[in-house]
Amino acid sequence: MNSTSGIILAISLIIIMFGMGLSLTLNDFKRTLIYPKAVIIGLISQMIILPLIGYAIAVGLGLSATSSIGIMLLAACPGGPTSNMLAYLAKGDLALSVSLTAISSIITIFSIPLIVQLALIEFANQSQLINVDAITMIKQLVVVVILPISLGMLINAKKPEFAAKMERPVKIASAVIFVLVVIGVVISIREVFMDYLKEAGIPAILLNLTTMAIGFTLAVLFKLNRPQAVSISIESGIQNGTLAITLATIALNNAEYSIVPAIYSLLMFGTATLVIVFRKKLGITT
Repeated sequence: MNSTSGIILAISLIIIMFGMGLSLTLNDFKRTLIYPKAVIIGLISQMIILPLIGYAIAVGLGLSATSSIGIMLLAACPGGPTSNMLAYLAKGDLALSVSLTAISSIITIFSIPLIVQLALIEFANQSQLINVDAITMIKQLVVVVILPISLGMLINAKKPEFAAKMERPVKIASAVIFVLVVIGVVISIREVFMDYLKEAGIPAILLNLTTMAIGFTLAVLFKLNRPQAVSISIESGIQNGTLAITLATIALNNAEYSIVPAIYSLLMFGTATLVIVFRKKLGITT
C-alpha cells in the first residue's frame, strides 16, 4: 500500500478502535491484571512459540534462504490493531487482545533485532545491524490503539446508552474496513501474486494455521474461556505483515524477503474470516 492508502487505513483503524472502546470498561482490563494467566499464555504463544514454529517450518521444508528469512521476519512481527479488529469481529476477548497488542509491541522493539539477526546468521551466513524505530512504534500504538480506545471507554462510562446504540454500526464499519484491507493487499501484489503464491504459499499458510491452532489449544488446555482462546488464537496467527515488509525493504534493503509476508498478509485474512463466520453461524457470544 502507498502512503496515502496507509494514512486512510490508519484513520479508519483509529475510528474502529474508538468504536471498540465504547464496548469496553476498566473492569475488562482489571480482569487481565488480576488474572494474568491469559496474558502470559498469549505472550508465550506470540513471542516464543511463534518464532520457533517459523524456524521449524523453514528448516523442515528446506526453504531457500530468502523465504526462510522472510518467514522469520514475519514471525518476529506479532499483530497490531488489525488483530484487535478481527478479535472483535470474532467475538473474542477484546480487552485481552488489546492488552496483548500493547505488551507485545513494546517487547518487539527488542525481540525483532535479535530474531532477525539470528535468522540472517542461520540462513544467509551474514550479520546485519537491524534498527527498529522504537519511538515511531510507540507513537503508532498510542495514537492508533490506546488513545481512541480510552476515549471510547470514557464515553461508555459517561454515556452508556450512546455506547450501546453504536455497537452495531461499529461492527458493520469494522467488517467494511476488513474487506477493504484484503482488497488493498490483493491489489498491491496482483502482478506477482501467482509467482509469490508458488514460492511462499505453503510455508505461509502452514505458519498461519499452526500458530492459530497452537494458540487456541494452549488456551483450552489452561482452562481459559472461549473468548480468551479465540483472542489468543487470532493474536498468534495474525501477524503485522506491513511491518515485516517494511523491515525487509528498508532495514534489510532486500525486497525478496517481503515475499512470504506479502502472501501471508493475504492468506491470514482468509483463516480469520473462517473463524468469524464460524462463530457467527453458531450464534456464539461467549
